[in-house]
Amino acid sequence: MAHHKSAIKRIRQSRRRRIYNRANNKMLREAVKAVRSATTLDAAKTALNKAFSVLDRVTAHGVLHKNAAANRKSSLSAFVRKMEAKG
Repeated sequence: MAHHKSAIKRIRQSRRRRIYNRANNKMLREAVKAVRSATTLDAAKTALNKAFSVLDRVTAHGVLHKNAAANRKSSLSAFVRKMEAKG
């Protein structure tokens, strides 16, 4: 157990951040999963727009690094483009 006032505060803050980060990461995983599991092209494009929005929001809040978000966006876009090319 922490003995210093600052250490006690840090524990309190990190607990709050952990809950916040877990919720945002869950939201992000669900958005990405929706894109990957879409069966039709229209559903995939709709899910892609939603996933982009979630990625931007999570990045703005500092949960995910901006380059990591860009990589995920690129990967999801490529997935939808391949789906589009198949017909």
